[in-house]
Amino acid sequence: MPLPSPVLHPRRERPSGVFDDAFDDSGLIAARTALAQGRRQTVRALLQRTGDDWDRRGHRICVLARESYTSAWARDWLAAEPASADAAVLLALALVRRTLRGKAEPARARAACRAAAVLAPADPTPWLGLLHLARHLGTDQETADAFAEVCHRHPEHHQAHHLMTARLAEHRPEHADPGHEAYAFAGRSAARAPADSPLAILPVVAYAERYRVLAAAGLLPADPAASGHWSGPRPEQVLRAAFDWWLEWEQDEHPRRHVDLNFLAHATFCAGHAAEAAVLFQRIGRHLTPQPWCYPDRDPCTAFRAARERALGAARSASDEALPEPYAYGRARRT
Repeated sequence: MPLPSPVLHPRRERPSGVFDDAFDDSGLIAARTALAQGRRQTVRALLQRTGDDWDRRGHRICVLARESYTSAWARDWLAAEPASADAAVLLALALVRRTLRGKAEPARARAACRAAAVLAPADPTPWLGLLHLARHLGTDQETADAFAEVCHRHPEHHQAHHLMTARLAEHRPEHADPGHEAYAFAGRSAARAPADSPLAILPVVAYAERYRVLAAAGLLPADPAASGHWSGPRPEQVLRAAFDWWLEWEQDEHPRRHVDLNFLAHATFCAGHAAEAAVLFQRIGRHLTPQPWCYPDRDPCTAFRAARERALGAARSASDEALPEPYAYGRARRT
């Protein structure tokens, strides 16, 4: 049974040009505000409530760690409560962020991550910090080791898989190989994950990351929609599977679902499936992410707005027609 044509509703909110990686997490937004005011209890309570929801914990700590004042604040917290794993992990990720901005020494950030791992041995987040460092500053072996430690604690860790995919996509940058290891890694990860895991979108992420690398090497045009990168049987199969998964399993509560939605909307639009992209843009709303819209070297807000308007316009003009093949699919697989 084909999907009905998307029902499009006008939205009051529009991308503001300011990216907020807290998305619609009201608890995280409140804690970030409290952090700016030097109030510790709201942050402590948020992290305690998060518990061992590792994807959510990693996401929340990474967002808090991006604030310029977090490292000083977390250091004071840890000095007051030396046994606080939450304070140690927050300080470690804040130092990672400062290091990646060129404002701290890598050795200091690595030491903080390892100290946090001692206080929180079951928590993958300190190792996520080491993975961030290795992905940008370390060797392939260091990246693989940190990724393995994260997955030992949480095999389906969302952010870790995205980081690893991006790193692998940079191997052999001047070879447009359809059997590239980034595709293989993403495909294996998606196949091994539970049926409801958002890692089902990872093969689409791999295509975007590989496009970034190939376009930067001059092997593909700078306009992703004109590159042909998402055309052909293999990318069509990958995109079809990811879109079909989203129709059935959309993870409304996953903390990083808007990351997946942006990658999926980008790929669907670049593949020329405007009606399906329009549905995804509706879900994204104002929660655009810089990646992959900035690939290879574009203004992400401009690229997002242009794609969104084209997709919504095309979908409105075809609103009384069935969705075009080959994307007129979406049979429910659950009974």
